[in-house]
Amino acid sequence: MNQVVKKLGAFVFLSFFTFATSFSQEDNTKYIDPTIGNVVPFLVPTYPTMHLPNQMMRMFPVKEDYLSDQVEAFPMQVISHRRAGILQMKVSVGEITKSSWNQKMNIDHDLEVYHPWLYSTYLIDDDIRVSFAPGEKCAIYKIDFADKDKKNLLIKGSNEMKSTLNGGIFTFKEKTGETTKGLDPKKMTVTAFVYGELRDTDNNLIKNALIDIEKGKFSVTFSKSSPTSILVKYAVSYVSPEQAKINFEKELTKTSFNDFATTGKKAWEKVMNQIEVKGGTEAQRRTFYTSLYRTYERMVDINEYGKYYGYDGKVHESKRPFYGDDWIWDTYRAQHPLRTILNPQMENDILNSYTLMYEQSGWMPTFPQVFGNHMCMNSYHTSAIFIDGYRKGLKDYNVETAYEGLKKNLMEGTFIPWRQGTPRRPIDDFYHTNGFFPGLHPGEIETEPQMDSFEKRQAVAVSLGISYDFWTLAELAKELDKKEEYKLFAKKGNDYKNLWHPVRRLFMPKDDKGNWIDIDPKSAGGRGYREYYDENNGWTYAWDVQHDIDGLTDLLGGKKPAEDRLDQLFREPLGMKKNDFYVNGSNSTGMVGQFSMGNEPSFHIPYLYNYFGAPWKTQKRTRFLLDVWYKDNIFGMPGDEDGGGMTAFVVFTSMGLYPVTPGLPFYDITSPVFEEITINLTNGKTFTVRAKGASRTKKYIQSAFVNGEEINSPFITHSQIMAGGTLELILDELPKKEWGKDAKVPE
Repeated sequence: MNQVVKKLGAFVFLSFFTFATSFSQEDNTKYIDPTIGNVVPFLVPTYPTMHLPNQMMRMFPVKEDYLSDQVEAFPMQVISHRRAGILQMKVSVGEITKSSWNQKMNIDHDLEVYHPWLYSTYLIDDDIRVSFAPGEKCAIYKIDFADKDKKNLLIKGSNEMKSTLNGGIFTFKEKTGETTKGLDPKKMTVTAFVYGELRDTDNNLIKNALIDIEKGKFSVTFSKSSPTSILVKYAVSYVSPEQAKINFEKELTKTSFNDFATTGKKAWEKVMNQIEVKGGTEAQRRTFYTSLYRTYERMVDINEYGKYYGYDGKVHESKRPFYGDDWIWDTYRAQHPLRTILNPQMENDILNSYTLMYEQSGWMPTFPQVFGNHMCMNSYHTSAIFIDGYRKGLKDYNVETAYEGLKKNLMEGTFIPWRQGTPRRPIDDFYHTNGFFPGLHPGEIETEPQMDSFEKRQAVAVSLGISYDFWTLAELAKELDKKEEYKLFAKKGNDYKNLWHPVRRLFMPKDDKGNWIDIDPKSAGGRGYREYYDENNGWTYAWDVQHDIDGLTDLLGGKKPAEDRLDQLFREPLGMKKNDFYVNGSNSTGMVGQFSMGNEPSFHIPYLYNYFGAPWKTQKRTRFLLDVWYKDNIFGMPGDEDGGGMTAFVVFTSMGLYPVTPGLPFYDITSPVFEEITINLTNGKTFTVRAKGASRTKKYIQSAFVNGEEINSPFITHSQIMAGGTLELILDELPKKEWGKDAKVPE
């Protein structure tokens, strides 16, 4: 057998043995499988990302998805979620030719090792094992070559990339970013500075390598006399090349690869073991803890030991974390609320970061990247995380400045999709006057030059989303005792009613004359139904009124008609063949009737039975949806996971809780997957959900107790959770239809 294969096999075995046996059985990191969801029917799979919790250094092997047995490159840094990364590295043996730069690296899936703190793969053609361990601002690649002449590292960047190698020490300077769309496009960039060292496993610099640098390309060739195991140790900075070296010295000076990986594992133990579960199946624990792992991919702290690159393109000094990389449209629903429980200080720092971004850029961002606000999706849901955090006691930032930025978004910004943070247009004046975003009749020519040719008007989705945003702004105005502004914005929170079609019993588009646009709400609007809705059809958006469920109930004719209509959602046929449906409906995945489990606007919908007098149906639906759509395998994600947006739903729902309305400090109760869930709160207290005998069949709540006191309500407040204690649920196999039937939401 090839000696390198023996050596590398021993390495893999040692890695598994070390990380699997050196900790107690209660170590929940053993349930994390980064490959879960790496293949999806449509759109984007999950990525097996290696990183520390909420830290800026990230990596995943660049390939199409898990099914591919070829890796295109190993990036040195992933700047933003789901981007392919910068400074993409290949490894090879033999002569470097022109084709070497485009050559893919063949792997064997069964020889891959995936942990959040450690990745390793075997390149089957060249007898090379590539391993990676991330730190906070640093990382280490460990390359184990066969004992051959000419062992190569090839790193490819943009044409603007600058690089050096001197005495085993290398540097890179690489710029990345994006150009906004619309009438006034702007180029937003950030420069990544890299300081690194090539060392052997005894931590000696490797100084005798041959280097070749040309435009956008950097290659290093090691001779046969060089070590077969090479460490690529490096730090990344968005501040300066000097700061990159400081970051290196803070984390990597004398650190071995194994020590670095062990430290990373301990960081993951800390957050995974914050929630302890008992009961359930091993598959459910794998799904749960892998979902929890994904909620820690974003946001990321880009403060580099006292300095960070800000939204004004300047370097700022601060001892406080500065967080970037978020997609509010996805994450306000569950990921941010989850953080208010698990790490309220971090959420406080995130709110402070958003506020600083507004001060530095002039707009409150909605999809903040490292280099600026990525204009994406519709509406301005940033106000949701502020009112939700404020009402949960998170106020350690300039609240008045934040309010000013949120108000500017809604009063001075455009509502045109994918144009957030650009000035108000005449079509927005129409919204402010008439209370809805006007749509176009099928075939009608677009007249607004700022409108995106693919994303379209999304007229109903925008109207409903902005109504919610005005409600959140009104609620924050009320908290800040701004009485007149509260009255103004609260009224705008009712704008959604202007598009309610009483016959269709759906939200339907109107034109700029106030006339209904006659469409099929199941299928109209082109790709993703974007002319009128967004990624989901009218049956999903019929429930997109999280902030006024009482008002929606009235529109539906009362609780019983609302309950019946919700039943119909889960049973209503597509009305066409599946292959026809997915021509335009590929975003609407995980279908149950007209309900789409694979897209964010649906997450709160199964919980609405709690408000309609039938909590037992929430218990039935949520357990069914988890069981059907969230499996512990490569197909185990029904749609775009969006960096914690979807998996936060899994974490909450598995625990028997969910925040239906971010901005109201309470959670809906449903049937938990596990018999016992204990959250170790950062305030030193513990909150436990106990549901003895919970199983696939034993899921219906018969009675409930908070700290021994019986409740007849499917709701629990944030303050009750944070005070510590126990929510005890008595379950049985048949529903108790009276439990929680007449409950009122907490005030």
